[in-house]
Amino acid sequence: MRLNAWVSGGVFLCLFLGLLACLTGCEEIEEEKPWIQVERPDMLFTDTTLMDSYDKGVLAWKLKTAYLERWGNKDLVFVRPVLVDIYDSLGERTAFLRADSGRMDMKFTYVHAYGHVYALTPKGASVRSDSLIWDKKDNHVRTDSYVRVVSEDGDVLQGKGFISDAQLDNWRILSNVTGIFQDAAKRLKDEDQKEAEEIENRNRAAQSPPKPAPKPAPSSSESSKEEPKKDVQADNAPSHQPFHNLRRAGNRPPAKKAEGN
Repeated sequence: MRLNAWVSGGVFLCLFLGLLACLTGCEEIEEEKPWIQVERPDMLFTDTTLMDSYDKGVLAWKLKTAYLERWGNKDLVFVRPVLVDIYDSLGERTAFLRADSGRMDMKFTYVHAYGHVYALTPKGASVRSDSLIWDKKDNHVRTDSYVRVVSEDGDVLQGKGFISDAQLDNWRILSNVTGIFQDAAKRLKDEDQKEAEEIENRNRAAQSPPKPAPKPAPSSSESSKEEPKKDVQADNAPSHQPFHNLRRAGNRPPAKKAEGN
């Protein structure tokens, strides 16, 4: 009996020690994790006017944003969203540009607007694209992305690449241009009629005899020099009276003497 109890106790002890060894060997040793440094911007601004651009002393456009990050080590400024108001020479806002985000350098030599870019030109045309870039060197706005323009007449033009002046007043699509034109047949008919009227007016002007050129009016100096000449003969000529009524005093007949004494 004692031998069996001792054997049973030994088996139990061996199992316990084996299980403890397994648990100790399977335990993971936690290594010290390296310190991760999170990069943060140098400055943060909210609701700020970022830049005013002037052309010959006149405000040309103004860039505003609701959130700005300035990264000094990268020489970059990130903004979101991009709000640009464009002004004419009288200081009136004539166009604007909106985008989800924007990027520029610290010297503001360029402004890159990207993400749902929408612009309205002074003539009423709207421009949509994935990105637009303003370059200070030539003061132009351009993109190589796909662009879609709806003109003030309702025509839809689309293609790849876009270039415009800074005021978005004169623009063009660079390549692969397609479009949908509203009332194209009516507009072509009106243009043909207008051209026919111009040709008819030119033909009438060519057939009519030329009008004589008007004589130049005499100048005041010439009119003062040329005084009207008096007709000497007319002043010395006798009046138109019958000759029998004209008698000279020296040729009168002698008076008759009275008869009498």
